[in-house]
Order: sequence, then C-alpha cells, then structure tokens
Amino acid sequence: MKVFAALVSSFLLLTSCSSSTPSVITGEVVSCEGISKVVSGDPKLECLDGGEGVAVSAIRGPALINVWGTWCAPCRKELPYLAKYFEESGDAVQLIGVAVEEKNAESVATFVEERGMTWPILFDRENSTRELFGMGVPVTWFINESGRVTHKHYGPFTSVKSIETAVSQYLGVK
Repeated sequence: MKVFAALVSSFLLLTSCSSSTPSVITGEVVSCEGISKVVSGDPKLECLDGGEGVAVSAIRGPALINVWGTWCAPCRKELPYLAKYFEESGDAVQLIGVAVEEKNAESVATFVEERGMTWPILFDRENSTRELFGMGVPVTWFINESGRVTHKHYGPFTSVKSIETAVSQYLGVK
C-alpha cells in the first residue's frame, strides 16, 4: 500500500508542474488608440478594430512589433508566449501585431479572439509592408522611445523568458 501511495504522490507532483507552454487567454480585438506614435505622413495600416490606422514609422516605444499570419505555424506556436509576456509586463512595453498576407480582416479578428491575443493588431490589407518587414514571418521588431529599430528577431519566440531577455537587452526594460 505504501508503494501505491508513493506512486500516486509522485504522479500528482509530476503532473502538477507547470508546462512550458502558457495557459490560453481569451482574446479580443483591441483599439489602436493607445499605441504611442507621432504624426506621420507615411501610409497607415488599418487597425483591426476599425479605428484610425497607424503608420509603422510613427510608432514610438518601447514597443515590440510582431509581424505574423494566421496561416503561419511558427507564428501560432509563439502566440501563447507573447500573450503571457504581454499579460505579465503590463504597460512597460507595447505589443503591436501586424497581420500580413491575410484574406480579410474578419478572419483575422476571429483568429485573434480564438487565440488569446489582447493587444492592438494592424491589418496589412494591401501587403504594403512586405518590403519593410521582408517575406518571412514571424519577425519581431524592437522599437525604442525615439522610434528607432534596435533589433529584429527572426523566427518564433519559444519562451516568455526569451522575450524578457531580448526586451531587457534591446530596449533596456526589465
């Protein structure tokens, strides 16, 4: 009986440890009103909520601009880590998504809600950012207070810790 109790206890301890993937958060289409920006004459990307769009060149940080697509498997894999980081960091760093190569805004909005995204999403309806961001996704740009790109991270983040480390290193935010 003691052996059985020990096995049950060990099983419960092992299965109660947190997984490396953050839990799912319910998403929502968020207004772009809160994005720190300056007035810019550059073309604006649509805000997914239908509000005033934003020119990428006008964004002021500290901010992460995460370029992604609903069709992109690595993008989907990194989303829980971005969601958890954003939830834990509060307003220390803005997180702004840019949805690219999409059929329509409605399908992106549904994806956002289903995947736990709770940050502003810009929608590149005309694929105008391809030259700016390049062809591959995901890519995350680190933007400082003056709007300068301090780092470009190509590929998915694989943990909240990797995001925290990069934010500290490239934006000086702890």
